[in-house]
Amino acid sequence: MKTFLTALFLFALASCLVAQFSLAGAGQGKVQASLLSEVKSVAVGQPFRIAVKLVHEEHWHTYGKVLPADVIGKPTTLKWTLPEGWKVEELPWPATREVESTDGKKSQGYDGTTYLPALITASGKAGETAEISVKVDALACDPQNCMPAKSEAKMTVMLAEKAETDAATVELFTGLEVQKQPMPVVLPERSFAGYLLFAFIGGLILNIMPCVFPVLGIKIMSVVQQAGEDKKQVLLHGMAYTVGILLCFWALGGLVIVLGKTWGFQLQSPGFVYGLCAFFLIFGLNMAGLFEIGASAVGVGANLQAKHGISGSFFSGLLATVVATPCSAPFLGSALGYTVTLPGAQAMLMFTMIGLGLASPFLVLSLVPKLVSALPRPGAWMESFKQGMSFLLFGTVAFLLWVLTGMIEGQPMLFLMFGLVIVALGCWIYGRWSLPHKPARTRLIAVVLALGCMSGGLALGWPQVEEGAADAGSHVEGGLTWEAWSPEKEAELRAAGKPVYIDFTAKWCFTCQVNKRVYKDAALAKLIADKKVTLLKADWTNEDPRITKALSALGKAAVPVNVLYVAGGKEPVVLPELLSVENVSEALNKIAP
Repeated sequence: MKTFLTALFLFALASCLVAQFSLAGAGQGKVQASLLSEVKSVAVGQPFRIAVKLVHEEHWHTYGKVLPADVIGKPTTLKWTLPEGWKVEELPWPATREVESTDGKKSQGYDGTTYLPALITASGKAGETAEISVKVDALACDPQNCMPAKSEAKMTVMLAEKAETDAATVELFTGLEVQKQPMPVVLPERSFAGYLLFAFIGGLILNIMPCVFPVLGIKIMSVVQQAGEDKKQVLLHGMAYTVGILLCFWALGGLVIVLGKTWGFQLQSPGFVYGLCAFFLIFGLNMAGLFEIGASAVGVGANLQAKHGISGSFFSGLLATVVATPCSAPFLGSALGYTVTLPGAQAMLMFTMIGLGLASPFLVLSLVPKLVSALPRPGAWMESFKQGMSFLLFGTVAFLLWVLTGMIEGQPMLFLMFGLVIVALGCWIYGRWSLPHKPARTRLIAVVLALGCMSGGLALGWPQVEEGAADAGSHVEGGLTWEAWSPEKEAELRAAGKPVYIDFTAKWCFTCQVNKRVYKDAALAKLIADKKVTLLKADWTNEDPRITKALSALGKAAVPVNVLYVAGGKEPVVLPELLSVENVSEALNKIAP
């Protein structure tokens, strides 16, 4: 066990370091921005034209300032930083062109090299120099996936009494539209500090989400065992737990940013979910008393060796992060959506704050030893408590098996469940015959048979995903009829002026399942019928680039996400992560009678 935990620690550390080094290269993005000016020197008080040059990597594209009704994406925006007293006005951008989008579809956007013009009026004194900078915020897509793209460009200009034309750019600006248009109204953005606070609160709330319950049960046992230990040991447990959480968040966060993935992406892998099933089954059988791992296993009144106990706290931190990823708690959804659009260093700081929020209850407990001393003393009750906690793990296995039913169909699912039975058989063999009082030969045979059953069971049940077309029909759930979401279906309904409600969900998202209770309300069902709302379900249980792209356009990186498009409205009504009859009804009442 000690060797396994050491290897796991080194793997997490290596993943984190690789992610950090990769982030430096990933910061370049798929779109490069630079600034070009029509003049070499700027005349004080006279407007001059400037253009943001966007160079896209091959096969990648971004979107225009305004999205067509049938396009799901994210408008490209420019944020200018100018010296005090300077003014900027955006000029009409070039027309978008047809580009290759995901799933072999066509879309409208910019690829190759594009120039986005603006008009700037300078202020100051002749002879001074000034710096102009612009930040480009866009969504970059290729035929397979999409990812946030941010780039910044800067230019230094000289102020003079008279402007001097730049011969190198005359031809470029001659071909650009010069008609002025009013500057768009820019709404104030939430500060970075505000999102950091949201990230911490979201991580804190994860502790009470159902997906983290099993780990909480394990940590409760650990805390109880710490009662009576010296302050230094208690603090070491808390620090190890926190380090485990942070390392796992850094590794997962780095992969999310570098690979352009989304939060919880690993749970879209049937193999990963099956591995979690087997792990929680083995761990649950251990806590139920079917077998014990080593002589230092938890027993009535027994004390863990310091090193083993601290390693256990570290491992619990890793596990807490892994099982927390299916959840997008209140405050966390907006923070995650914002995080994936940030530069590498800021994004990792956001993931750090989420991790600290998740670790904070146990960390506070370790920093204030008096709280540990107030817990019940170790005793015979602990064995019953430990066995009771095993049912949380078995419940998690049942939930993960249900998740797999959305990924695997037919006979492969039957083999998967039989495989878990054989894994459990291996645990029983180990617990029945690999006991200290048994002869060495008997213990050796038991270990070999147990390992054979476990490896054979895992091989037999390893998920075999059968390729097939997704079901595009409708189905009834919660008494309501839902149609399968697609970008084309959404565009068709919105173009026809119909109100559309979209539920972005996934089977592995526990919060999504909790939200379904709302749809069973009779009054809400009547309101949906009266408003003639079409319900669409975007199932993200399996990886779907179209849904990933749609979520990115909404500024989201995790589910649940529920949105309502009202006829005539340009922007969707985005509901809170945790639904209630009241907030859904409030959104629906925005639809005109």
